[in-house]
Amino acid sequence: MGEGEAAGKISVNSEQKKKLPNFQQSVRLKYVKLGYHYLISHGMYLLLVPFLAVSSFHLTTLESRDLIQLWDQLRFNLVTVVVCSTLIVFLATLYFMSRPRKVFLVDFACYKPQPENMCTKEMFVEKSNLAQCFTPENLEFQKRIIERSGLGQKTYFPDAILSVPANPSMDAARKEAEMVMFGAIDDLLNKTGVKAKDIGILVVNCSLFNPTPSLSAMIVNHYKLRGNILSYNLGGMGCSAGLISIDLAKQLLQVNPNSYALVVSMENITLNWYFGNQRSMLVSNCIFRMGGAAILLSNKPSDRRRAKYQLMHTVRTHKGSDDRSYSCVFQEEDEKGQTGVSLSKDLMAVAGEALKTNITTLGPIVLPMSEQLLFLATLIMRKGFNMKIKPYIPDFKLAFEHFCIHAGGRAVLDELEKNLELTPWHMEPSRMTLYRFGNTSSSSLWYELAYTEAKGRIRKGDRTWQIAFGSGFKCNSAVWKALRRVDPVKEKNPWMDEIHEFPVEVPRVATLSAKN
Repeated sequence: MGEGEAAGKISVNSEQKKKLPNFQQSVRLKYVKLGYHYLISHGMYLLLVPFLAVSSFHLTTLESRDLIQLWDQLRFNLVTVVVCSTLIVFLATLYFMSRPRKVFLVDFACYKPQPENMCTKEMFVEKSNLAQCFTPENLEFQKRIIERSGLGQKTYFPDAILSVPANPSMDAARKEAEMVMFGAIDDLLNKTGVKAKDIGILVVNCSLFNPTPSLSAMIVNHYKLRGNILSYNLGGMGCSAGLISIDLAKQLLQVNPNSYALVVSMENITLNWYFGNQRSMLVSNCIFRMGGAAILLSNKPSDRRRAKYQLMHTVRTHKGSDDRSYSCVFQEEDEKGQTGVSLSKDLMAVAGEALKTNITTLGPIVLPMSEQLLFLATLIMRKGFNMKIKPYIPDFKLAFEHFCIHAGGRAVLDELEKNLELTPWHMEPSRMTLYRFGNTSSSSLWYELAYTEAKGRIRKGDRTWQIAFGSGFKCNSAVWKALRRVDPVKEKNPWMDEIHEFPVEVPRVATLSAKN
């Protein structure tokens, strides 16, 4: 999903508020809120303390004759003991057989293209000019977009787009797909030591490139995967398809015991470069870049010791029944027959509605009881007593330590930072991923998690929220819990050889030289 401001600026008229002290930043209020959160979250344990104390005191008063008397009662009621024991065993067996299988993320790998595929912003403007298909006005439009995009100087394009003139073809698109997919999978298999033949489930997602044979078939053929593999190829599902693939793999792992699932997320740039002059379609040229990721999931209990994360929740939201949501990201032909992806001016509003629905479902699952009670109390006062008070926005920072928000564009990240009341530290992985790699579509979430690992921020027990938006319109979430500390010294990911250079200050407008 791209930036709404690039498709057309959305003006928001708001009244100027009087400057008041920021009470939410008050140290005293901070500790009051933390104390309230602790009290509510641990209320059950606090209530059990007196009960356990009384029970312990009662047990200390028991004498040997009391125990003998209890044994005699059980001995003369053998049928009751046998029935009760059988019932307990049956219920315990039923519980362990019916509970969902735990899904572990063994490891993941993000593809880092070769230096020859690197494209500076000046080079992007130059290539657009050499294409000789854009009007001077639209060349200037693209220059303004790239200056405000939040992208840096080291993003990547495939060979077919970097060549002069650009040479997009089916053969070039296949080469790009192979380069990205096989590069990521090779790194993943080397990191995990898992053999290709051991993989029982394969899910591949790529929105705009769907050849025959499919991308999943290309992987099966290249790695000689086994004949009974369950393979799926998801297309046309936008930037949120990566989490849809994770959810699909999770569902398949519930019914296929002792299995590995390989998920591959990518987008193909070669055949989706727009050569027309419709501005809503030119935005994709400015922000989408080459990239991909491979993720290995497992439901084997033995993998828990070496796995990085456990998948706790997935929540999917689809707003496709609404016409405005359905058409806000739309692949079509312009008036001259050039195919491109059009981004509507309604994009940000639609994304906001999808996010609201998604977190309404996710909130009760992940938020501590303290936040749920505050939200419920505010709702009752507003709806039941018609009190004119602001709706309470739950503090998701109490539910998650890390946030991986799809790097769809600067406007998207700005809005989510504001609406979720996140700090620059929480937004750093998303902003740095956008700066270093651009919008790599569904794989951007994994570059962000790799950044967090490279910074040494993942501790055992930490919870990470991945959230992505995509055409349709969809908003999807995944929640992961770290099973161990991730030591950056032992990590191999695209950030490791340059992580010391980040974070960097990203200007609101990075003006390019006049000659471009």
